[in-house]
Amino acid sequence: MELDINLVINFLYEIGIKTQFAEINDTCFLPGLLIKDGVLIIDIEKLEYPGDILHEAGHIAVTPSDIRHQLDEELIKKSKDRDAEEMMTICWSYAVCRHLNIDPSLVFHDHGYKGGGGYVVENFNEGRYFGLPMLVWVGMTYEKDPLDGKTPFYPKMKSWLRS
Repeated sequence: MELDINLVINFLYEIGIKTQFAEINDTCFLPGLLIKDGVLIIDIEKLEYPGDILHEAGHIAVTPSDIRHQLDEELIKKSKDRDAEEMMTICWSYAVCRHLNIDPSLVFHDHGYKGGGGYVVENFNEGRYFGLPMLVWVGMTYEKDPLDGKTPFYPKMKSWLRS
């Protein structure tokens, strides 16, 4: 099974995350992907794992709106909230997988996540959502449906972009 890149790109466009296809000559954290000025640049020739597109888009999504347009690798690395943002990014990516009916193992593959992609999928499939408290805290989702306070709300999202 392969990831439908067009499905992902269309979703990102719909929620307001800009993407651009271009050759990348810089060294990147993830092959074929670069965030520059809040835009996700994709070098299709160098992209090794298409699911990584969602992970990198997640970094853009969970960044506060007032600095999102400045986001790049350096800002991600230097963020005082880097670990929390990484967990939010993973949790956001899983929610997108569920929303778009994408097999989460295409995003959480064993060549990333320090070899623990399967562990992430297993935990999330069992309802153990690390990162969820932070997504709730920044107002992007709810843990429980606000109408009854009991029914799980996540992996639905209140907002795909952090305000």
